[in-house]
Amino acid sequence: MAQGTRVAKVSEIPAGTGKVIEAGGRTLAVFNVDGTFYAIDNTCKHRGGPLGEGSLSGTTVTCPWHGWEYDVANGTCAFDPSVSVQAFPITVEGDEILVSV
Repeated sequence: MAQGTRVAKVSEIPAGTGKVIEAGGRTLAVFNVDGTFYAIDNTCKHRGGPLGEGSLSGTTVTCPWHGWEYDVANGTCAFDPSVSVQAFPITVEGDEILVSV
């Protein structure tokens, strides 16, 4: 059995979209990039915007509040690589998405 907390079913997060979830006492943003899932902290480092509600282009999510961009694969900010949000390992087991928090 895979390690992690079940956060969603694969079918709940269509390709090219994200979803805000709660896991391990944290609020995370889970994204589906062409069938590969990624999880990052949901809170933008700029002003706390909800990254899981942002638009996704490839592996880049754009914060809906002020346009800051992050790579969902590793949490790095596109504008300033010294700024990042935490990224979390994801496992897909059947139709279940599990995240290690």
